[in-house]
Amino acid sequence: MDKSLTLNSNIKSKKGFALILTLSVMAVIMSLTMVLLSYFDEVHQDATDTKALIQADLYYTNIVNTFNKFKNKQTLFDVLYKSSLPMVSPDGKFKLILNCQPMNKGININWLGLQNSVKDIKKYQVAQDIFSKLVQSYKVVDGTRLFEMILEEMGKTQDIYNKNNIQRLQKKKLIISYLQFSDIISRYQFEVDDSNVNSVAWKQYFSFYPKADKINIEYSSTSLISLLFDIDISIVNEWYSNIEDRVPLSVMVNDNGANYKEFSAILNTKSSGASECNINYSVAGRYYKFKFDYIEGEARYFEFF
Repeated sequence: MDKSLTLNSNIKSKKGFALILTLSVMAVIMSLTMVLLSYFDEVHQDATDTKALIQADLYYTNIVNTFNKFKNKQTLFDVLYKSSLPMVSPDGKFKLILNCQPMNKGININWLGLQNSVKDIKKYQVAQDIFSKLVQSYKVVDGTRLFEMILEEMGKTQDIYNKNNIQRLQKKKLIISYLQFSDIISRYQFEVDDSNVNSVAWKQYFSFYPKADKINIEYSSTSLISLLFDIDISIVNEWYSNIEDRVPLSVMVNDNGANYKEFSAILNTKSSGASECNINYSVAGRYYKFKFDYIEGEARYFEFF
């Protein structure tokens, strides 16, 4: 089988900028493609769900191995963050799209538990403000109870408004994944009978990587930027879509009556060393998906859909 690669030349950068691949990154992409396509001959005759899971495991293993071999991971992920990587076999029967995003592009959900930390009070205030705005905007029935359940997950089970029990807050537990947070949402919905909570796109606003110390604002959603700086979403979307003449975010924020510097202590444009990668692929007309987290050089939390 000819295992040459067809790359989609019409890929659009998620940030709108032209994507320039270094030779080293291109070599890794080509290597990754060759490895994945090498399995195509073996699996294209059987597209059952069981076989698809085996395929996913093979792809997962080889993608991770390729990531591990790449010394300058910052360069690799800078490329993957800006644009999805499509791979297509010459006959078009095999298609795979690899997409990775930094896990610190939202507000660390665990900042909601920092209400008694003097040095981290800004983080708590920002997290609480966004949480409250979402509760109000989506008409969540009992935002106070939802907030309590989030704190309970962190081991903070006393009355959250009783400031005399500060020492009881010191037992440190964290929300470490979106799956864990989703379980909180499910339990809340069952207890309160509130379907509105499912309408909130929590991942557009919050990060579920507990070590995220700052927000990688370069990859944050326009929805988060809008709420964070209290700027109308239409203005943010217009700024974002202005590919050729887009001014820096700080300029846009200040020009619209907000103060970027007020938030600068909790913002950066650097990766936390943690990425969430999603892989969509099709074989013989059937579509599958799996995901995993790549954190500090290790792959974790493989899920097959």
